[in-house]
Amino acid sequence: MYSQGEMEQLLTYFVSSKLAEYKCDTNEAISLKLVRFPEDVDDDSTTFHPEYSHQVFGDDEVAFGYKGLQIQLFYAAGNLSTLFKVKYTSKVTETFDCVEADDVEGKIREIIPAGFTCNTDDFISLLEKEANFKPFGTLLHTYTVHSEEAGELTYQIHKAEVTCPGFREYHERLQTFLMWFIETASFIDADDDRWDFFLVFEKYNKDGETLYATVGYMTVYNYYVYPDKTRPRVSQMLILPPFQGEGHGAQLLEAVHRFYCSLPKVQDITAEDPSENYVKLRDYVLVKLCQGLPSFAVDKLHLGFSADMIKEAQDKLKINKKHARRVYEILRLRATDMSDEDKAREYRLEVKKRLFGPYRKNQRELAKMRKCLRPEELVSHMSQMDTQTQHEELEKSYQDVVEDYRRIIERLASQA
Repeated sequence: MYSQGEMEQLLTYFVSSKLAEYKCDTNEAISLKLVRFPEDVDDDSTTFHPEYSHQVFGDDEVAFGYKGLQIQLFYAAGNLSTLFKVKYTSKVTETFDCVEADDVEGKIREIIPAGFTCNTDDFISLLEKEANFKPFGTLLHTYTVHSEEAGELTYQIHKAEVTCPGFREYHERLQTFLMWFIETASFIDADDDRWDFFLVFEKYNKDGETLYATVGYMTVYNYYVYPDKTRPRVSQMLILPPFQGEGHGAQLLEAVHRFYCSLPKVQDITAEDPSENYVKLRDYVLVKLCQGLPSFAVDKLHLGFSADMIKEAQDKLKINKKHARRVYEILRLRATDMSDEDKAREYRLEVKKRLFGPYRKNQRELAKMRKCLRPEELVSHMSQMDTQTQHEELEKSYQDVVEDYRRIIERLASQA
């Protein structure tokens, strides 16, 4: 026989384990789709899932109260008309009277704009209107990508204005993808006329007609720089998952960079809180643009990072000093025989000289602390700035940087 306390513990355990069955991983539960043909709706191979859902469902990325939860967010490939459906095999309220399920539908409705449908037949009928959808704004660039399955595919990059008919509503649908694929995403105020929008579309054929599918986009904010310049800052950039790994990000960033280079009022081009992947992409694009400049010629690289490099990168390509320095290091690595010990050492010292900046700053701060801190306070700070640790961290930073640079050099070689 169990005691009353043991019975209560068993009951609590039983209820807890049963309730745990009603927890669903929202990254798995959410199904996203870009639909071109009616048959795509039921084709699991066209489905993709979020990388993140914490901004909608909390840090645990869990929805409580359902078994077999499916959240369907299907978009027409071009104008992104939306089908939104929530399905589940059972709900916690069917078993437990006093337990409430999460309002999954309400949470999704907070981020998707009005105008969606919850009826599959209505959604399929909307696909017929895709033939009327045309890219917004001005065509900046056209390029092709070879596909093993479909041959040569054509893509276009457009610059759009919020004043383009229908663009505001289209953008509201498009930016919902940010919540699932950018860790710290936020929606922008599209009414601010300092925003620029750049869009990538694929041209494809359906029943003899040319249609357009949304591939990705970038938003850029034009900051004022005294007295009469602007500094475009990349805010958001996303290539949708079905198109990732095909080079569209590089095409988009290069097209955007070339667009701003043509504007005399632009001082330089920056990015807001760039991710590691964005920095690597930018390095690749900027090296590609700079490698033909006279100041970055092979015979100039071994002389070191020069004022001519800074000026030419700034004047011709709107590249600031910090980014130009990385371009120089990548091109110098490509031009250096790293099997030659002397040349390899020269290169290593050149890169470490830049990387040492933060450590040098720490040393200056430590010198100030010696004058104003008590001995016991100084010891705790000195331990954080241990010289041996600094050397180890510096070496690791150098190896990481060179590894990234080599990947860029390999990518450049493969595109040559």
